[in-house]
Amino acid sequence: MAISFELTDEQQDLKDLVRAFAVNEVAPRAEEMNAKGEFPTDLVRQMGDMGLFGLPFPEEYGGSGGDYLSLCLAIEELGRVDQSVGITLEAGVGLGAQPIYKFGTEQQRKELLPQLAEGKKLAGFGLTEPGGGSDAGGLRTTARRDGDHWVINGSKQFITNAGTDISEFVTITAVTNDDPREVTNFVVPTGTPGYTVGNGYRKVGWHASDTRDLYFEDVRIPAENQLGETGRGFANFLNILDEGRIAISALAVGLIQGCVDECVRYAHEREAFGKPIGSYQAVAFKIADLEAMAEVARNQYYYAAWLLQEGKPFKKQASIAKLMSTEYAVTAAREACQIFGGYGFTTEYPVGRFYQDAKILEIGEGTSEVQRMLIARALGLPRG
Repeated sequence: MAISFELTDEQQDLKDLVRAFAVNEVAPRAEEMNAKGEFPTDLVRQMGDMGLFGLPFPEEYGGSGGDYLSLCLAIEELGRVDQSVGITLEAGVGLGAQPIYKFGTEQQRKELLPQLAEGKKLAGFGLTEPGGGSDAGGLRTTARRDGDHWVINGSKQFITNAGTDISEFVTITAVTNDDPREVTNFVVPTGTPGYTVGNGYRKVGWHASDTRDLYFEDVRIPAENQLGETGRGFANFLNILDEGRIAISALAVGLIQGCVDECVRYAHEREAFGKPIGSYQAVAFKIADLEAMAEVARNQYYYAAWLLQEGKPFKKQASIAKLMSTEYAVTAAREACQIFGGYGFTTEYPVGRFYQDAKILEIGEGTSEVQRMLIARALGLPRG
């Protein structure tokens, strides 16, 4: 199959549908959601009704039977007006539902996936711990077998979608059999005795996205809540992160394109010295650079998604897409605020909110430093 950057009719229709939803339903509420830090459950349900949470899953599990690029297109369009809503979809599908689809038993898929694919419930992805961020292998959470149950103790932090009023469960990594090299995945339902969801963080950005600490104190779950093979948990979760980097790249592209949209509009409306500011090269060149960033970053994640869908090696390209798009996003948000001047330093305008939201893109699902490390390894460079 030859590579093409032309979307299919179905993909273009989806992109247009999500764009209309983002403009008409999400954008008018973005400032208020940001100010109040309220999780938009009603918007999530609408997105579920549109089939967005089920895009990459087969219809037999409540999905839409689409492809991974279609999911990324939806994330980009949502992120173009509000990053919190965009990350809610990205995490809901990529981190919440994908582990069940990729590593669950057929019974787990049939029981757990439909409610996630239909947007009726959300799930979290518990990997990061207080002592293990980029060092994701430094896990301290343990799971001990006790008859036909597992007993879990430990904690997780910076977990998305685990504390909403529609959060159904969290999948976690835990060290099993007292062997730090043996890591296994488990499904822990919300409300299980001993499982506590902490208060939300006071974050710089993503104010309408749910982010929490999780605590496990002698949490007993049935043996059938194990997800995947014993000892494969760390490798399984890294596999999820490999794919998720493409989706985060799409979210970053949405932010960059949102900056372009706002700056083009403002450059026509705002006048200085008797002329629209867009007529001055100092402004026009900045906006041209932003558009170039959006185009380059978009092509990068399109290519990575194509490789993934074709079953070709994609990890290096996913890291490149994630690295470049997120660093471009931080630059784009900064330059957009500069174009808006004083107004750019307020959250009344989207560019101010984009500035708040941009930095986390360089951190979540693998920092920029981690991406450079992975790219270097792919090139065969010696490890330190």
